Amino acid sequence: MKTSENDTEKYKRAKKKVAEIKGFYTHLTIYILVNTFILLTASGLLSGNVLSLEMPEWPHFISPVAWGVGLLFHGLYVFQFKSGFIKKWEERKIREYMEKDMEELRKFDKEQD
Repeated sequence: MKTSENDTEKYKRAKKKVAEIKGFYTHLTIYILVNTFILLTASGLLSGNVLSLEMPEWPHFISPVAWGVGLLFHGLYVFQFKSGFIKKWEERKIREYMEKDMEELRKFDKEQD
């Protein structure tokens, strides 16, 4: 069974999308593991002395908060939660580049004549 060029492109886009989602979940897993370790260490739970547990102080939350913001944006990108402004901007840019390509093709065709 032959696949058309269109099917091949669809497959490539789908494969890229799956890779992006997989990358996000890998990022999320590492975020959870690393920051859990940081906060457990800061609380004293990993030291073995359960009686001296402390609430981690603000500096211990900088990594989870800052990294969490990055993770949030990664998720927004991967799952395409785009505002109307971003969608309109993307469409405008796509049209702009398509028009630019068509203009270059016309110039090339005129030069060939």
